[in-house]
Amino acid sequence: MGKVTGFLEYERLEEGYEAVEKRLKNYKEFVIGLKPEQAKIQGARCMDCGTPFCNNGCPVNNIIPDFNDLVYRGDWQNAINVLHSTNNFPEFTGRICPAPCEAACVLNINNDPVGIKSIEHAIIDRAWAEGWVVPQPAAVRSGKKVAVVGAGPAGMAAAQQLARAGHDVTVFEKNDTVGGLLRFGIPDFKMDKSHIDRRVKQMEAEGVVFKTNTIVGELPKGSKVTNWATQSVTPAQLQKEFDAVLLTGGAEQSRDLPVPGRDLAGIHFAMEFLPQQNRVNAGVKVKDQIRADGKNVIVIGGGDTGSDCVGTSNRHGAKSVIQFELMPMPPEQENKELTWPYWPYKLRTSSSHEEGCEREFAIATKEFIGENGKVSGVKTVRVEFKDGKFNEVAGTEQVLKADLVLLAMGFVSPVETVLSGFGVDKDARGNAKATVDAVGGYATNVSKVFAAGDIRRGQSLVVWAIREGRQAARAVDEFLMGSSALPR
Repeated sequence: MGKVTGFLEYERLEEGYEAVEKRLKNYKEFVIGLKPEQAKIQGARCMDCGTPFCNNGCPVNNIIPDFNDLVYRGDWQNAINVLHSTNNFPEFTGRICPAPCEAACVLNINNDPVGIKSIEHAIIDRAWAEGWVVPQPAAVRSGKKVAVVGAGPAGMAAAQQLARAGHDVTVFEKNDTVGGLLRFGIPDFKMDKSHIDRRVKQMEAEGVVFKTNTIVGELPKGSKVTNWATQSVTPAQLQKEFDAVLLTGGAEQSRDLPVPGRDLAGIHFAMEFLPQQNRVNAGVKVKDQIRADGKNVIVIGGGDTGSDCVGTSNRHGAKSVIQFELMPMPPEQENKELTWPYWPYKLRTSSSHEEGCEREFAIATKEFIGENGKVSGVKTVRVEFKDGKFNEVAGTEQVLKADLVLLAMGFVSPVETVLSGFGVDKDARGNAKATVDAVGGYATNVSKVFAAGDIRRGQSLVVWAIREGRQAARAVDEFLMGSSALPR
């Protein structure tokens, strides 16, 4: 694959970024993708591995050596065909996937891995530019009707596959536009929403019907989950009107921090903060938008969602941004002999961190301090992990100034009322209970009701959502027709 000696001749080339001072002035994507010749050289670095571990490192099992080789040989049209054979939306993953495939790259054992994600990004962007991405409507209709609940990446992938199998697919989404967390959780500077919009147009041309502003069932009272529904349908209606129902909602219940002072004004979940800015970017007027302008911002949670809060706060013009992480600071470089080909535990510095952020590790929040009902500080303590639990370090308490606190500690479960409305059994974590077995996979305990994506597996990556959506589509197709030609 690629050039036989390419991995010896060429170095890894990273995608570029616009300068910090320029990109902080707007919410546009700032990654500078590889030029065709640069992508060709990266493809040349791909080795003819006896066992290409990158394939299994990728949750959708992208056929990575093949499209690397095709790019190296200049056959871009076949490269997108290979890429699309396993991944419905490479423009999503090519931008926001953390690239576990690269961690599993054989070259990564003792060198820098092949820039697989940057090659994927280059392939799909060229495919759109050349007009190679077109609707693929089914030649024969099955007459079967499928309802997909949730229009995030799992629901979109499943809907597209099922429509191409000839079924009449209707996607129900409680918010006003399609995309789920891709639309409302991922900042525009990481992924412009036009990428979602053109996929929606393609899917509509393939026969998928999207019903937005439509909630299935109801949310619990006081829920902080995004919901702009103006109409509702009941689970019973869907079960009556459709031959199969596939639940693909997200794990939208944010993890809270129940410490003294939590009820002070100025403390918000990340998923209250981030969707508002995305809606403003889309031209929607948002009343009482949560803003970070001129404020001392503390982001609690060291993951990607926290990083997104950092980048958005800096674009607002925050006075200072501090990000907390409960775990100790990871090593800057992983021990590859111990971790390869698995996803390594190491320090990861995002583009948002580079834009301006102080990072605090091994720190816990004890209390929120307030003045006149508004948060003014966070009382913290250093912690160390011993004997399977976190212990406070004596004498390390301090109070840090905070005018805005954003809770970005992950998501605990899907909204319970969605599953209970259908009578779906839940696992110990509150997710829909369903296996991924080849036979009977993704089926719940309720007849003709299936579940896939975060609602089944819990909080995860977009690439896992796409995988589960594709696999669930095959399971539904088999249920409806007795067999399926869709890939698993």
